[in-house]
Amino acid sequence: MIMTVPVWGLWGAPTLLTSPSRHLLCRLRLLLAMASETHMPVPVCLIENTPARGLVVRPEALQVLSKITQPVVVVAITGLYRTGKSYLMNRLAGQRRGFSLGSTVQSHTKGIWMWCVPHPCRPGHTLVLLDTEGLGDVEKGDTRNDTWIFVLTILLSSTLIYNSRGTIDQLAMDQLHYVVKLTDHVKLKAAPKESEDELDDSEKFVLFFPTFIWAVRDFTLHLEMDGKKISEDEYLEEALKLKAGSSRETQCYNQTRECIRQFFPDRKCFVFDQPASKKDLVRLEDLRDDEINPEFQQQVEKFCSHVWETSPPKTVPGGHIVTGNLLGKLAMTYVETIQSGVVPCLESAVLALAEIANAAAVKEAVTLYQDLMAQRAKLPTENVQELLELHSRCEQEALELFMARAFKDGICHFQADLINQVEKVKAKFCKDNDRVSHEKCKAALRDLSQDMEKRISDGVYNVSGGYQLFKGDQQALVEKYWELPGKGVKADAVLQEFLQSRKTLAESILNTDCSLTEKDRELKSEQEQHERAEQERAVQRQKEAGERQKLQDQLRSWEEHALQLRKKLENCCEKQLEEHQEMIRHKSKEEAVLLKDGFCDKAIHLRMVTSRLEQEYGSTRSRLTTWINIMVSVLLGLVFVIFRFRTPRFF
Repeated sequence: MIMTVPVWGLWGAPTLLTSPSRHLLCRLRLLLAMASETHMPVPVCLIENTPARGLVVRPEALQVLSKITQPVVVVAITGLYRTGKSYLMNRLAGQRRGFSLGSTVQSHTKGIWMWCVPHPCRPGHTLVLLDTEGLGDVEKGDTRNDTWIFVLTILLSSTLIYNSRGTIDQLAMDQLHYVVKLTDHVKLKAAPKESEDELDDSEKFVLFFPTFIWAVRDFTLHLEMDGKKISEDEYLEEALKLKAGSSRETQCYNQTRECIRQFFPDRKCFVFDQPASKKDLVRLEDLRDDEINPEFQQQVEKFCSHVWETSPPKTVPGGHIVTGNLLGKLAMTYVETIQSGVVPCLESAVLALAEIANAAAVKEAVTLYQDLMAQRAKLPTENVQELLELHSRCEQEALELFMARAFKDGICHFQADLINQVEKVKAKFCKDNDRVSHEKCKAALRDLSQDMEKRISDGVYNVSGGYQLFKGDQQALVEKYWELPGKGVKADAVLQEFLQSRKTLAESILNTDCSLTEKDRELKSEQEQHERAEQERAVQRQKEAGERQKLQDQLRSWEEHALQLRKKLENCCEKQLEEHQEMIRHKSKEEAVLLKDGFCDKAIHLRMVTSRLEQEYGSTRSRLTTWINIMVSVLLGLVFVIFRFRTPRFF
């Protein structure tokens, strides 16, 4: 029976497709995306394994990753050399060629190679394929870096494929002995254990280890047990069953199996027939489809579809999704740590990543705010409130971008910096708004006063009754001025400046007007002074109102920042608690399997671990509200200090 599933068609319409059709659709999407988007035509070396310097991150690979701002799904493959790892990775890239296959007993892939392609099933994501140097290559002589390459493959990937040949037997388990060394080569926390009761880091590896796929090549057995057919996954679980006993031989037999079961609870198995006859394997890249074993082709399609559809985006502890740029920084951090002789620490790596990500988030958010204001602001605005409302909308979008990009680690200092930088940009827009308004109003008054200026120069007002004529013309000018649209926030202030500049002229005309008595002149002068004083008070009131609006907007902004920070931290904490619960579920499930299989001592130990994890969950949950309140207070404290020194009159 062919399985059918609903998926989204090429043009967004839901379509019912069979499994083979689904695979073809994914491949078609991949090919279309690679044809239309900037992509890597060939793989590049990400981490080189050099005889002289050891492991080195290649700058050209970092440059490629630095341009990828999308979330990445990182699929890595590891296993013994010359077992066909590169062929599977090429197929995952939708290509026949790419990663070097080779056709001899020599290992072709050295270090870790990378190929970034558009994801065929996740729009807006990049699929990063990592092909690793074959483990156990006898020609290398020095195999010290084999373990580190295996460790890096795990730390960088979201899905790990282990590739082997033949069957999953004891030899295959022995060849995967690197998994046993993980406890000595990876740390979760930088600080040492506070007490003996504290769990070992290895008990929490499941939090950040990738999903696990065992690919068995050239498989010749029948998937049967006790005369009944079994699935590939059941075959893997059967191979991972423990052996009873306490002898050294039994402990060695169980060790790798226990590590796989503990570290990789989300695991899958695929078996593959031999793709072609032995003589044709040397030119596998060049074989036509009709020359390749059809069973093998179906198995590869099934494998690729599973990887494309189920591999999750790469995340770090806390659930933060990693972009291509951050993946490059992560690789650099791990390799530099290894080169320094220190064991890679997840906590330290995340903190280093948070510094980079948060600084970039501030820069992106400020740039977005600046661009939005430049696009939307039509200066001059009629009043201060209009500009502040626009600022509020643009700031909200910038804040949303920052919160989406930022890590919770060290977020307060970076958010305070964001507030500070946005406030500086806003202040510049306010200053520009004042300037544009001032220039526009001055130009308007200059145009409107041309007729009066001519009449002044012609001596029209230097006659009996000239003062009244002057006042009437000036009032008509003011009325026309107020009728002009788009004067902006400086309309009152510029008019006051204009009228103030006419003060001496008005007094001169008043004093020379022979139609007025001395008493009339005094009354007119007092009236003139009263009007000017009232205008000055009106301008001052407007200025103070604008300052109050700015202060209120500032307080509104801080409240919004505090609210968004609280939401961000609550969301991060929820993810953290969900991860913790998922870890408890995995432990409980494994405990049940051990009990069923008769391993009571191991089940009791796991029950103790689970109980300890449940206690940690409860104490963590009870502390989170207090921690969030402290973080919000830290943010507001930092902001208060910044603005107190900038605008002390408000404090």
